[in-house]
Amino acid sequence: MVDTSLLVWIVLAPLLGAILNGGFYFYHIKRKPVPEIVFSIIGTMTPLIAFLITLCLFLDMLNGNTTFRQELFTWVNIGSLNISMAFLGDHLAIFMSLFVTFVGWLIHIYAIGYMTKDEGFGKFFAYFNLFLASMLILVLADNPVILFIGWEGVGLCSYLLIAFYYSEEENVLAGNKAFIANRVGDFGFILGIVTLFFALGGVDLSFGSLETNISNASTSLLALSGFLLFVGAMGKSAQIPLYVWLPDAMAGPTPISALIHAATMVTAGVYMVSRFHFLYSGIEEIGTFIAYIGAFSALFAAIIATRQQDIKKILAYSTMSQLGYMFIAVGLGFYSSGLFHVLTHAFFKAMLFMGAGGMIIALHHEQNIFKMAQHRVQLPIIGITFLIGVIAISGIPPFSGFFSKDAILAAAFQEGQYGIWAIGMFTAFLTAFYMFRMYFILFVAPNKHTKHYVYTSKTITLPLLILAVGAVGAGFLNLPGALGGEHMVDTWLAQTNSTQVHMSHTTEYILMVVSVLIAASGIVVAYKKYANFDVYAPEDEKGLIANKFYIDEIYDAVFVKSAKKISSFIDKTIDMKIIDGLIMSGCNQFIALGKKVATIQNANVRFYAGFMLIGMSCVFIYLYISLGL
Repeated sequence: MVDTSLLVWIVLAPLLGAILNGGFYFYHIKRKPVPEIVFSIIGTMTPLIAFLITLCLFLDMLNGNTTFRQELFTWVNIGSLNISMAFLGDHLAIFMSLFVTFVGWLIHIYAIGYMTKDEGFGKFFAYFNLFLASMLILVLADNPVILFIGWEGVGLCSYLLIAFYYSEEENVLAGNKAFIANRVGDFGFILGIVTLFFALGGVDLSFGSLETNISNASTSLLALSGFLLFVGAMGKSAQIPLYVWLPDAMAGPTPISALIHAATMVTAGVYMVSRFHFLYSGIEEIGTFIAYIGAFSALFAAIIATRQQDIKKILAYSTMSQLGYMFIAVGLGFYSSGLFHVLTHAFFKAMLFMGAGGMIIALHHEQNIFKMAQHRVQLPIIGITFLIGVIAISGIPPFSGFFSKDAILAAAFQEGQYGIWAIGMFTAFLTAFYMFRMYFILFVAPNKHTKHYVYTSKTITLPLLILAVGAVGAGFLNLPGALGGEHMVDTWLAQTNSTQVHMSHTTEYILMVVSVLIAASGIVVAYKKYANFDVYAPEDEKGLIANKFYIDEIYDAVFVKSAKKISSFIDKTIDMKIIDGLIMSGCNQFIALGKKVATIQNANVRFYAGFMLIGMSCVFIYLYISLGL
């Protein structure tokens, strides 16, 4: 039997790593240099410790233990409001923590090779460890308030890491954009928690208590709470309309892009909806709304990705699109299917970003795929693993992405949401197209440059090889019954009361064949257009799609510029002319009165004596009248 007190150490391990690396970094810049190996050991060992503890708890659960809960102290206890600093290690939390810590650990190893010789090496690992710790607080939280601490923590760390190279204005603006866009969503999240509290009449805010008492609450308030909580998810998980920060978040170093997209932050919204499954399962309208937002976000991002030229932005839009699939699943009540796609996506998306980072380093930080193709170099391990990732995300069997994405499409079809199913299928075609467009340009299209081999650090290639195994084989963890599987992930996540796919095997086979044919057609179209593409004559960067439908410009005009005009009006008209004008007018009147009164103070003793006599006379008259003398 595993000690329950180990649960908090899943969070404390990377948190202590952040504190130690932060302290050593201050010593590094104030006293004398600290070797990179010190930061590297602390930065990679603490996530490994968190993973090993999670693995021990997972194995103990396999032996019959159902849940772990550790309460550290009572934080707030006022009337009916009771908030404990407590962590919950149930099947959902341990499932999420297991791959968050594992993939996060591999990305930390990768960061050693990527960030070597960077002057902010120690600071980077301090932020990196803090990012992972914040995500684990979010995942293991026993109540929404503690979850919100982690929720805000990942938002803070994303800002620090996106704007890591703060000497460049573009990076700072990208960090600000991410921070502000997420604050909009987080405001909705806070209101959602408050609404839920009042809907339930102020019960204990632990998730167990919320689930027990949810049937006693007002349906309208629960619906409002569910919507407001999802507004927070729109921000964190980059869904329409709060997605605009995600492409610009690529300004940070590539390891942070991998961590944001694979193991932290953007998956937080999917996890949050799954954690509140007891809320969303009872409100079908909100669930359908979530599913449609996911479907349109998936399609919208895929369309934009077809014309992007920055390798990291293509991958960023692909993340937004894949998150859309996940929200289709959780919105329709198929929580285990959505979380299964979170798992498979973590492997192939981390691998794709890390492979992209390896190419970016080899090509002196060039990120335009056409220019990268012009100066192509030999990177065999990166090339092979990148291809595996592209195939996996395109949904080609037996790679993992096929099983997890197909389960979501089958769920939409089973629920009679044929519109969502059609959008998902078309998005699958676009996904295969734009991912293989990128691959063919980077690795296949002819160029005039003589390729030469470039050495890649083992800290970069080893994590790629490990992730490749997951990208290929993770899909078999939840193999459907039609293929002889036992739905292991669905069984493990049974606590979420997730709806399961239960259509006939014949229907499943037909849907699988259709899915594969659509993905294959996207690959064929990409091959015909880009396998022999002239990389020296890249596509025009103008146009509606290439410019992301001008959404940033629209947001700038509607929100940013209007906010500036309102602020200017308040400053120059209301503040300066009205408020300051009234105050200054009053001050001037007071000064004028003071000047008149000041004439009385003329140092004339007889003048003062006369006023004293008048004053005393007034007092005597008042006393005479009031006393009736």
